[in-house]
Amino acid sequence: MWVILAFVSAFFNGCYDISKKIAVNNNAILPVLFFSTLSASLLLFPAAVLSHLDIVKFSTSIFYIPDLSIKSHLYILIRAFIITLAWLFGYTALKHLPITITGPINATRPVMTLVLAIIIFNEALNIYQWIGVFITVVSLFLLSSSGKKEGVKFSGNKWIAFAFSGALIGSLCELFEKFLMQQLNFMSVLFWTSFYQCVIAGLIIIVSRSFTHRKKYDFKFRWSILLIAVFLMLTDFAYLNALSCTGAMISVISLVRRGSVLVSFAGGVVFLKEKNLKSKIIDLVLIIIGMFFLFRGTM
Repeated sequence: MWVILAFVSAFFNGCYDISKKIAVNNNAILPVLFFSTLSASLLLFPAAVLSHLDIVKFSTSIFYIPDLSIKSHLYILIRAFIITLAWLFGYTALKHLPITITGPINATRPVMTLVLAIIIFNEALNIYQWIGVFITVVSLFLLSSSGKKEGVKFSGNKWIAFAFSGALIGSLCELFEKFLMQQLNFMSVLFWTSFYQCVIAGLIIIVSRSFTHRKKYDFKFRWSILLIAVFLMLTDFAYLNALSCTGAMISVISLVRRGSVLVSFAGGVVFLKEKNLKSKIIDLVLIIIGMFFLFRGTM
């Protein structure tokens, strides 16, 4: 069941990436982040109220949101900080780079997760995983060549650095989420993470405006911002539900979710009319092959 949920999460994650790209194109990042997380919180607010009033019950509904201890809130607040930081890097990169470049970069997160697992948990890679890592590194080298055709140089490019930073922080978050979902109700994590992210984004806006003395952001509200909230809720609902299942493997779930690059890549072609697709498709196929070997190595 958790594998199916991971595939569902991957599809909606791709839709979420497309919505982000449309929302941040020539738009201010922080207000997009604030209003998208605010919308996500409002979507789940009725479930939180009904659960608190004991109208929605744990025994009868998967939408039940239980009350949490201070320790649990602290854990979720940490997750919200990590995700917000990853999003700030990721949204900024997505604003300045084609989604057909940022998508494949984000798809390398399973490799980063493996590397982090080696560093943090002293894990050793098997032959399949080493092959997967090698192919992924080669695909990134080829992707950098494809990017040059659009004037995007990987070396010395701060937006590329932002994209990799967002993916790396996201990998750290996935390891933390595996620990978190063994202890907490996934609906609680979903609702309170959105709430805390909204608060964090709001505070960042207030502080940044105070220091820069800017009266307003160059911000335009777009309906894609609401779509960010909808697709975020759907992808996280499936993802956190999958993590909470008995026997769920974060390494496999992380790999499956990176399949979202197929959806976001297609969106870049259909909705955003991005260019130099032939060479990028080769890079994408190599990343998928690398993911297959990583998947084979985890089984």
